Amino acid sequence: MYDSAGAPRPRPYRVLLAHNYYQQPGGEDRVFANEGALLEQRGHEVVRYTASNDAVAEMSTGQLAMATVWNGRTYRDLRALLRRERPAVVHFHNTFPLLSPAAYRAATDEGVAVVQTLHNYRLLCPNALFLRDGKVCEDCLGKAVPWPGILHACYRGSRPASAGVAAMVVVQRLLRTWARDVDVFVALTEFARRKFVAGGLPEAKIRVKPNFVHPDPGVQAGRDGFALFVGRLDEQKGVPTLLEAWTAPAVRTPLVLVGDGPLAGRVAEYAARCPAVQWLGRRSPAEVAALMGRAAYVVIPSRSYENFPLVAAEAFANAAAVIASDLGALAEIVTPDVTGLLFRPGDAAHLAERVEWAARYPAEVAELGRNARREFETKYTADENYQLLLDIYDVAISARSAPRARDL
Repeated sequence: MYDSAGAPRPRPYRVLLAHNYYQQPGGEDRVFANEGALLEQRGHEVVRYTASNDAVAEMSTGQLAMATVWNGRTYRDLRALLRRERPAVVHFHNTFPLLSPAAYRAATDEGVAVVQTLHNYRLLCPNALFLRDGKVCEDCLGKAVPWPGILHACYRGSRPASAGVAAMVVVQRLLRTWARDVDVFVALTEFARRKFVAGGLPEAKIRVKPNFVHPDPGVQAGRDGFALFVGRLDEQKGVPTLLEAWTAPAVRTPLVLVGDGPLAGRVAEYAARCPAVQWLGRRSPAEVAALMGRAAYVVIPSRSYENFPLVAAEAFANAAAVIASDLGALAEIVTPDVTGLLFRPGDAAHLAERVEWAARYPAEVAELGRNARREFETKYTADENYQLLLDIYDVAISARSAPRARDL
């Protein structure tokens, strides 16, 4: 086993993976599981430390706010676990709200290297999405205190809850937690890296590593000619734009939607009166892969900055082209006229034009899908991601062992 410089690694790492599960399962949970499985398959010992947002229901607003800023129980429990297991590195995925930044300090006090994957924009925006009233909003980006997010109640529609998130960010900035206690941040795209740098994270500490797909689903024979949407049924994912596009008279391509969420009732009603639209609800990863292998293309109509939607890499792995919003990281992941098509965010008429084009030129769409598969083989395989991940761990471990002024 060798590092990025060609030097042999002494042995497989013992890695502690830490994650705060959401109440609604999502892409971050899957990445946490996938990376742990990947490390174990390659001979590393993986220890897991997790919390679940199901516990939030039992906490008062004040208790939750305090735990978000500093969870003393997390500090004590994680520090004891680190002392017992002695991992080479702790890799955090989501720490919000129950793990809290206290988890970083536990690792620092035990002398363990710290890696944090930046799955969303929580450190820069109270709702983590850069989205307000259905439009991209960067009002809090670069502000010492994200007061617009409090004013507009951007987190859960509550000013007190938004103030709690803002307090966590402000306190940790004052304590220089991000600069002192995290050795490497992992951004999923160059677009995201630039946003985090603009928001004040140390540029030298940010590495880019995309999501990956494992196992490789391979390429199925034949396509059934339908468009596929996979994701949470809500405003930020662009579901209203998607449904509106399918009202255009010229759009006759069948549309299959997979997922659940706040707009499930609206989607069900639309599917009931529109024969071309079918809603399947939640489906297993294996079922989704099978659908992607048959779809003509996958649609990602997001209204917010996607960090790195796993569905895009899954589409590429299944040789499915992607029609996506020309927005944020999606415009980086999807190369127009090479691996897919882009349309103006929130513009249903423009999306309908792209869908009509795809219906007229199926051979060209198939070629986009073949290009997408080649993109997957170059960038999003387990082998490629594994090497990037170990290189990041090498950097973090070296940084932690190097002499440094901890309080600068």
